Amino acid sequence: MFSHHTKTGYRESLPGIRQKTLVFGEHTLMTEFRLDMGSNLPTHTHPHEQTGYLVSGHITLRIGEKESEIRPGDR
Repeated sequence: MFSHHTKTGYRESLPGIRQKTLVFGEHTLMTEFRLDMGSNLPTHTHPHEQTGYLVSGHITLRIGEKESEIRPGDR
């Protein structure tokens, strides 16, 4: 994966969606996303494991057929 360095480390992948890679390896990727309210990240797949965390707001995640509404502090 290649990306150009920016002052903040973020790059805009889609309108209203900025991302910064925190850690990557041969089989995993952890990226910090900053989404503007109402942003929509299209359905997509990954060839490797993904790791993430939610700082604020909420997001609906779908893995296979299972969908889950995630909010900070949920367990």
